[in-house]
Amino acid sequence: MSAYPKSPLMGQMMSKPLLISSIIEHADRHFGGNEIVSRRVEGDIHRYTYHDCHSRAKKLANALQQLGVVLGDRVATLAWNGYRHMEAYYAVSGSGAVLHTINPRLYPEQIAYIVNHAEDQYLLFDITFLPIIQAIAKHCTTVKGFVMMCDRDRLPTDGSVPNLLCYEDLIAANSDQFIWPLFDENSASSLCYTSGTTGNPKGALYSHRSTVLHSYASAMPDALNVSARDAVLPVVPMFHVNAWGLPYSAPLSGAKLVFPGPHMDGKSLYELFEQEQVTFSAGVPTIWLGLLNYVAQNNLRFSSFKRTVIGGSACPPSMMKTLRHTYGVEVIHAWGMTEMSPLGTTGTLQAKHMGLTDAQQEAVLLKQGHAVYGVDMKIVDDAGAELPWDGITYGNLLVKGEWIIHSYFKQEGGDILEDGWFPTGDVATIDADGYMQITDRSKDVIKSGGEWIGTIDLENVAMSFPGVLQAACISVFHPKWDERPLLVVVKKPDAEIDKAALLQFYEGKIAKWWTPDDVVFIDALPLGATGKIQKNKLREQFKDYKLPTA
Repeated sequence: MSAYPKSPLMGQMMSKPLLISSIIEHADRHFGGNEIVSRRVEGDIHRYTYHDCHSRAKKLANALQQLGVVLGDRVATLAWNGYRHMEAYYAVSGSGAVLHTINPRLYPEQIAYIVNHAEDQYLLFDITFLPIIQAIAKHCTTVKGFVMMCDRDRLPTDGSVPNLLCYEDLIAANSDQFIWPLFDENSASSLCYTSGTTGNPKGALYSHRSTVLHSYASAMPDALNVSARDAVLPVVPMFHVNAWGLPYSAPLSGAKLVFPGPHMDGKSLYELFEQEQVTFSAGVPTIWLGLLNYVAQNNLRFSSFKRTVIGGSACPPSMMKTLRHTYGVEVIHAWGMTEMSPLGTTGTLQAKHMGLTDAQQEAVLLKQGHAVYGVDMKIVDDAGAELPWDGITYGNLLVKGEWIIHSYFKQEGGDILEDGWFPTGDVATIDADGYMQITDRSKDVIKSGGEWIGTIDLENVAMSFPGVLQAACISVFHPKWDERPLLVVVKKPDAEIDKAALLQFYEGKIAKWWTPDDVVFIDALPLGATGKIQKNKLREQFKDYKLPTA
């Protein structure tokens, strides 16, 4: 029963539940001939259409029904971006079960934990991940069967995986005559777990309603701007917050979909971009770093690539400049979280910005952006008092909206909301026009002499210094100021960097007292399961580091 009052005069419009199955039905009926192209794990290129995808999804839905999967059951996937994974997206959720996408970059022990925590009934996996399945299968107590997403001739015959089924056998044995069931739009549709940087991963359980609304909003012009004129290549994995919703917003819009499979090195991506005339892509900065290095080293250009969404962590200014000015690619800075389905803000310009200089426009674009409709946000101090939107004052960022979590799966972590708002764990500013900028994660902010230093600004400056490939800033102990910033740098191949020159480079770009006290050079930064730098591991590595004394 609704908690809201009922008007004496109700609207006289049709009412149909917002269900994920309606998206693939729409794509089949209105964009049925538009392509889905996949670079397969097997190495070849697979092509078919939205009509074919819908047909095979219905076959898989029939197969799942015969296996005994019912409304609310969890069905897991351990798979790359590809056409079979796309079919599972719709077959599982569309039939009323819950799609649980698993990040294969987690430790095997964590994967086994979340499979059991989710009580997955079946687990579908790509060939690549057979060793993981062989290692964890005996520990997955709720799984009735494992489905290898391949043809029968690639199935192992050594009995190393119990109750092993062949995906293509399931498809071949079933009809595509399947009527998608109707049920409450608030029913669970998919389950994504956090990356578990502290403690065990926790599950965000999305609904059909929240997912469809998120798909609508993310396709809007000032969000991801997805249309039937696009060829969309999601580099962001389908196991990472549902590839930021692109497997839903692309068919909703009729866009061509291009899936890279496991081949996400610069050379493979560039070749796929050019071969399929990709216009739009989305991914984290580390992916674009590899692609841009390959393009620059080989003196290449993009013939169709027009815009990209960069999220997951802040886009370095130097990367944005290179994409915009060297290659003519529009950069849409975006921000969100697993708990937000994930989209919260996107950085696009308004009419008032059109007359600004390029440098002024870039200052706007480098912010994480403006809230999309369906999301509200505010910044508060440690006592919970709301802070002004002046672009200077920073505080703890809170959000609420139609596709934002109100509790974790199985109530892990208890009551997580603060007066109806979700605390993101980010520290941010919001300017008078509503553009939000992350200054740090609350756990990463450096507190020096009682004042906060945001590490993202320090990292961005370092990333624009010649010879710097990657940079991270962490706090280390200081006997007087409690904490001071230490800059950790990975150099470009064969680069020589003078430490003093790098520190001097900060002058005039930040408050003087923010300047890092020292720089250390390492071979590689530790990356987490979603490609983010793991600062907790850096802090552990340098916990006994002694800063130079004046």
